[in-house]
Amino acid sequence: MSNEEIDDSSAPLIEHLTELRTRLIYSVLAFIVAMVICFTVWNPIFNFLTHPICGALADRGQDCGLYLIKLQEGFFVAIQISLLGGVALAFPFIAYQMWRFVAPGLYRTEKNAFLPFLFASPVMFFLGAAFAYYVVIPLAFNFFLGFQQVGALSGEGEAATQDIAGITFQGSVQEYLSLTNKFILAFGLCFQLPVLLTLMGKAGLVSAAGLGSVRKYAVVAILVLAALVTPPDVITQVILFVVVYGLYEISILLVRRVERKREAELREQGLWFDDDEEGQDDDLMREFDEDDAGDTPR
Repeated sequence: MSNEEIDDSSAPLIEHLTELRTRLIYSVLAFIVAMVICFTVWNPIFNFLTHPICGALADRGQDCGLYLIKLQEGFFVAIQISLLGGVALAFPFIAYQMWRFVAPGLYRTEKNAFLPFLFASPVMFFLGAAFAYYVVIPLAFNFFLGFQQVGALSGEGEAATQDIAGITFQGSVQEYLSLTNKFILAFGLCFQLPVLLTLMGKAGLVSAAGLGSVRKYAVVAILVLAALVTPPDVITQVILFVVVYGLYEISILLVRRVERKREAELREQGLWFDDDEEGQDDDLMREFDEDDAGDTPR
C-alpha cells in the first residue's frame, strides 16, 4: 500500500474523531450550563423532592424538618441536586448531539427505525421517575415512619417518669436526598426495559419466543434486582418486581409485534419462507444429494 492510500484511508477516521470531539464539547458545555442553572434554583428543587416526606410526616401530625449532620452537608446537597438536575435538563441536547454524530452513518431505513426509540427512551425514564415519586416513595416513607413510637410516662405530677422511650424521625438532608434519588433512578432505568428489548428485537438479537422461554430466569433476575436497588422493605421490593415483570411481558408483546411487521414486509418482497416450505426445500436438496451420490461411479 502506498503512502497516498494510507493518507486517504486515515482522513475519514480523523474527520470522525474531530466530529466526535466537537459533539462531546457541545454536550459538556450544555451540561455545565444546565448544572449552573439548577444550582441557582436548588432550593425549589429540594423543596419539590421533600414533598413525599413532608406529606407523610403531616399525616402523623409531625413537623417536616431535616437536619444537617455535617457543616458542609448543605453545600454537597446543592451540588448533588445540581448534577442530577443538569443531567436531566441537558439530556435532550446531549441526545441530539449523539444523534448528529451517528446519523450520517445510517441508512434511511435505519434512521426511521432508530428515531422512535430515541424519543421513547427519555419518555419512559420520566414515566418511571414519576411513578417512583408519586407512588413508590410515599408508600415506602409511610412504611419506614411506621416504626416510630410515642414515649409514655408513668406516675403523676412531678414524680412522673418516662418508662417507654420515644422513637422520632430526625433525618439527615443528604441521606434523605440519596434515598430519594436512588428510588427515582432505579425506576427510571427499569422503565427502559421495553425500549431496550424492543430495539434488540428490531435488530434481530432477541425474539419473542426466546424471551418467553427464559421467563423463569427473568423472574429470578428481577427478584435479585429488586433486592439490590431498593431498601430492605418488602413493600418496595414487591412493587418493583411487579412493575419490572409487567414491563418484561410488555416487551415480549412489543418484540412479537416487531417480528410480525418484519414478516409482513418480507412477504410483500417475496423473501419470506415458512418453516414448512423450508423443510420441503431441505428434503428436496437431501434427495438431490442422495441421487447424485448414487449416480457417482465408484
